[in-house]
Amino acid sequence: MDVIATHVNADFDCLGAMVAAKKLYPEALMVFPGSQEKSMRDFFLKTTGYMPALTRLKDIDPAQISRLILVDCRHTSRIGRLAEVAKRPDVEVHIYDHHPDSAGDITKIGGEIRECGSSTTILTKILMEKGIEVTPVEATLMMLGIYEDTGNLTFPSTTVDDYGAASWLLAHGANLNVVAEFVSQELTPEQVSLLNDLLHSLQTASVNGVDISLAHASIDHYVGDVAVLAHMMRDMENLESLFIVVGMGERVYIVARSRIPEVDVGAILRELGGGGHATAASATVRDHTVIQALARLKQLFPEWINPKRTAGDLMSSPVKTLPVETTIAEARELLTRYNVNSMPVIEGGGMVGIISLRIVEKALYHGLGSLSVSEYMHTEFMLADPDTPIAVIQNYIVGQHRRLVPVFAGEDLVGVITRTDLLRYMYSGMQHNAEAVYDLGRENPPVRRREVVHLMNKNLPRRVVDTLRELGKVGDGLELPVFAIGGFARDLLLGGKNDDIDITVEGDGILFAETFAATHECRVKSHAKFGTAVIVLPDGFKIDVASTRLEFYETPGALPTVERSSLKMDLYRRDFTINTLAIQLNTANFGLLIDYFGAYRDLRDKVIRVLHNLSFVEDPTRVFRAVRFEQRLGFQIARHTENLVRNAVKMGFLDKLGGRRLLNELVIILREREPVRAILRMESLGLLGFIHPDLTLETENLRVLDEVKKVVTWFELLYQRDQVETWVVYFLALTSLLADDAFFEMCTRLSVSEHYREKLIDMRVHGEQMLAVMERKVAGKKPVLRSNIYFWLRGLSPEVLLYIMAKTRRDEVRKFVSLYVTQLREVTCMLTGDDLKAIGLPPGPRYREILDAVLSARLNGEVSTREEESRLVKQMLNFV
Repeated sequence: MDVIATHVNADFDCLGAMVAAKKLYPEALMVFPGSQEKSMRDFFLKTTGYMPALTRLKDIDPAQISRLILVDCRHTSRIGRLAEVAKRPDVEVHIYDHHPDSAGDITKIGGEIRECGSSTTILTKILMEKGIEVTPVEATLMMLGIYEDTGNLTFPSTTVDDYGAASWLLAHGANLNVVAEFVSQELTPEQVSLLNDLLHSLQTASVNGVDISLAHASIDHYVGDVAVLAHMMRDMENLESLFIVVGMGERVYIVARSRIPEVDVGAILRELGGGGHATAASATVRDHTVIQALARLKQLFPEWINPKRTAGDLMSSPVKTLPVETTIAEARELLTRYNVNSMPVIEGGGMVGIISLRIVEKALYHGLGSLSVSEYMHTEFMLADPDTPIAVIQNYIVGQHRRLVPVFAGEDLVGVITRTDLLRYMYSGMQHNAEAVYDLGRENPPVRRREVVHLMNKNLPRRVVDTLRELGKVGDGLELPVFAIGGFARDLLLGGKNDDIDITVEGDGILFAETFAATHECRVKSHAKFGTAVIVLPDGFKIDVASTRLEFYETPGALPTVERSSLKMDLYRRDFTINTLAIQLNTANFGLLIDYFGAYRDLRDKVIRVLHNLSFVEDPTRVFRAVRFEQRLGFQIARHTENLVRNAVKMGFLDKLGGRRLLNELVIILREREPVRAILRMESLGLLGFIHPDLTLETENLRVLDEVKKVVTWFELLYQRDQVETWVVYFLALTSLLADDAFFEMCTRLSVSEHYREKLIDMRVHGEQMLAVMERKVAGKKPVLRSNIYFWLRGLSPEVLLYIMAKTRRDEVRKFVSLYVTQLREVTCMLTGDDLKAIGLPPGPRYREILDAVLSARLNGEVSTREEESRLVKQMLNFV
């Protein structure tokens, strides 16, 4: 039995979310585990036709519940008798909730938890994505939930998704007259009286530099919708944060609202057994008087309210700067002289970038000391002013791993905040909340372990998940931290599938691989020089294992020298931030996502960003990988990263690349599903010239490239037995305008092996020759026999056939190739050389001539049986 439920004292968001969940779980029963708020009870009394099909909890046998769907709640203390059901191991729990995590949350195996204005919004978005329609009545009930929990779409917690969900519901017939009547009700006389008492008691005090407003009242009976009064008071008095404490009989009700990041009312009221969001929360306290509840709040305020500090409080001034003409060598001298790690770069009185000592040292190592700092300075930086909150500065420095934030008063640079300044501030004790202490060496992204594990279970085959857990257990036994890294972690978070599992071990990777193989009946191929190994499972599945290591480059474009290092340094050597994620596999931390360099942020923002400014100097092949990832993932190369690409092109660092490495990157790009977009992007960045100076994109080869995509798709849909190297077809199309000698030079530049170079040249020559023959025949308007087509195209590889189809402008030629591929190439004679020998013809070259003549007759429909073929041969030999 499936049951949809919510928390006790249900509101309109609970109702709307339950109605939406019923569309996803049509066989489920909807149950209220407790009472409902007065506004909802009034709604059911005053309206007809809006009552959903509800089942009473007492009419359900809890033992029969096999799946529990909870909405707007995930804590056992708030679901009444259903708490015991949720704890049963045989019950599948799905949760749809928009509240922040808290201690005691129920473990779910399905559903979705996401911060937005209402739980109804989460379920509405799912219905939209699945194309599930709703009736006007259902739309109205769901709209009530969204409007109530977002304050008619005005609360600070309201998101774009809430507006989108409301728009969709309105388009499906939601009745806004009904919504307005019951969400924006007039106050009752009791509520007016209570509001008057609260306003008279309202006081505002400063805590840690933040204004906190507090109001209280006591009444001897219950008055509903106290939250409505909190909203009204906040708006009437224009308050930044408000706590109201109301005693009603034996209970004290606390409702809080906040407009500012310094006051997280959800965190504060969780200390009193309540909960909610940073901007809206509530708690019900037993065994306390109003006076005691007020005293407890006042104790909590200094601990939980973050001081309101600004950039002006923290910045260092005056600012040391560098002129834009300063060379890299001069910059090191100045940075060392003033004992700073970063310095603003000035041009014409304005700031144009930031240069860091780390980049300067790297550039000097590569012999670039005579260049201007403008070549490698950071050109993206935050523009703070003296009133910018420290929380914003902290998020930038910690979240994006920056060393310096400039502070401007208008156009004037008046100060800077360094990472050291921020560390000093954080250590000073100004923030007492232990959860606000950040580990600057490791960014913990807003993706929790259980979410990563859920993604694994959802997107990976069970055998892969089990293997990952087994890898972690082996790491436990060896006391080695084990991580899945790189593209595997990236694609998992993007919701895709990646069967290439790369494992990194903080320690001896070869020992780890051999230990795993010994206990799991696997084979191991190890490479001691690099500290790497490949585990080959019994079914042939491979896992790459490496020891954590760092790389450094003797010269630009050279292959790296490798040394053992930590996980952080291992990830720092990678090409782009999005490839620096690591997922721990050890049992105690299975699914822990580690993000040192802001990878999760860049995945969310769909940005390709290098880790440091000399990345393309050290390994210019990363330029091509940037293009490949940008086009494959639908991301955008960050502006500063694109500037570094163009700088690498301008400085000619790609000329230093070995041809084989350049060819490898080109082939990988041409093997992508949509290589034409990547080719266009390479052209825009000036990269094609490094393949060959004469290689450009003109109207003709662009047309051929577009046609290649069509013919390749056509060929794949035929499910032919041939395996086609599609990259070869794109390669021939891309280079179709090059002269023969230029094509040969290009193959030499790319270090194509002699054998394969001859093969490519042969493909190109024969393809062009056959294309010319067929186009002449078509132009001459002479009849073309099926046998002509067969013998023109016989022996050509599928790659050449597809290239001909893409390059020709004549539909007739395209039809010739299509006919050959789909029909003619499978046609054969029934007679063989043995048959000719039996007739009495001596073996020799004439066998081929006769059999080809017979094949021509069969292709043209002149013979169809073995007897007819035999008769034709005898006629040819005058044996009749």
